Amino acid sequence: MPFAQRSEAHPLATRTVGELATGLPGATAVFRAHKLDFCCGGQVPLAEAAAAKGIPLELITAELMALEPAPADHPEATAELIPFILDRYHATHRRELPELVRLARRVEAVHRERADCPRGLADFLEGLEQALEGHMQKEEQILFPTMLAGGHPMIGMPVGVMRSEHDDHGRALAVLAKLTKDHTPPLDGCGTWRALYAGTRKLTDDVMAHVSLENNVLFPRFGA
Repeated sequence: MPFAQRSEAHPLATRTVGELATGLPGATAVFRAHKLDFCCGGQVPLAEAAAAKGIPLELITAELMALEPAPADHPEATAELIPFILDRYHATHRRELPELVRLARRVEAVHRERADCPRGLADFLEGLEQALEGHMQKEEQILFPTMLAGGHPMIGMPVGVMRSEHDDHGRALAVLAKLTKDHTPPLDGCGTWRALYAGTRKLTDDVMAHVSLENNVLFPRFGA
């Protein structure tokens, strides 16, 4: 039986990856395990995303359906959701990224003679910090106030810019994974090295959740 016909038997097959990521707690861990993009590529139906990766639909739907349903961990009302994003993600990125840059510079300095030293990681993180800061300022100064005021007929334009920058963030996270060997320190890595990679893994999870919440929950409320 063709794949497309089989997929119709699965109740989750036509739901988008982004919808499942934001509405089914635990789904993001399943998607990460299968390397499915749920932030920038969140608009793709599950069946299509699984097929593109060569993942049996029956396997991933079984894993998703085994998750315990629970309420979303973010406020529903837009007037509460935007402050939640500012506190949970914007403030967190600003607090944690400078420390990650500091840790990376220390690791690169102390372990510069090692072949597995993550050379260039500090500069890369500093560039990512600057990119995120510029992005967040646009949201805080232009987009979010407009949304809290009820929207605007032309709101699709700034939202389009934000979505494009979200795609850039997704590509940056892929580079970060390569630089850190998927956030895996060497077995004999020092405490600083381990702390650094634990931090880059958390940063990746936070940015992906941040982007997913905006792309798949907040922005669609304004038809964008």
